[in-house]
Parts: sequence; C-alpha cells; structure tokens
Amino acid sequence: HQFYYLFGFLALVLCILLVTCAEISIALTYFQLTSEDYNWWWRSFFSSASSAVYVFLYSMFYFSSRLNIDKLVSTILYYGYMFLISLVFFLLTGSIGTMASFSFVRVIYGSIKID
Repeated sequence: HQFYYLFGFLALVLCILLVTCAEISIALTYFQLTSEDYNWWWRSFFSSASSAVYVFLYSMFYFSSRLNIDKLVSTILYYGYMFLISLVFFLLTGSIGTMASFSFVRVIYGSIKID
C-alpha cells in the first residue's frame, strides 16, 4: 500500500496560512484600535490580502528566470491565469483576515461592561 503524504502536507500548509492571515490581521487591527483609528474594516482586509501581491510578483520573477516561453499567446495565458490565481488568493486571504478581525473586535468590545 502506498500512502500519499502530499495532501496532508498541503492541508497543514493551508492551516498555517489561515492562522498566519488571522494573526497578522488581528495584530494590525489591535494596533490600529489602540491608536484610536476605528476604520479597521478595509485595512484588515488589505493587510492579510497583500500577500497576493507577493504571489503575483513571484510569478513574474519565475516567468523571467525559469520559464523559456517565447510565444506571445503563451505569455498572455500565463499572466492571465496567474492574475486569476492571485485574485482568488487575494480574496481568500483578505476575507480570512477580515472575519478574524471582526470576531476579535466583537470579543474585545463585548467584554466591556457599561454600568
């Protein structure tokens, strides 16, 4: 019997990505709230979604350094698909960060007792 460890490893990396996006967004939201800036919604989204910019820039570097694609159509296809993958990654990580920050803000403001 053969065991495929690839899917378990990918699941572990996905869990690490989810936790990292949530922690970064919560930390930056906390710093923003302590400086009395309460417009945290979009900033929490973009703080964790900015990793998609790195993914797209790395795909550009990979294209120029490793791939030997000379045709224009192949280049357009590569960048089109990488843009779509980066966009999905942008939306995924941004929504994870926003949901984590939202639940964090609900917990810290829900614990305030007004008497």
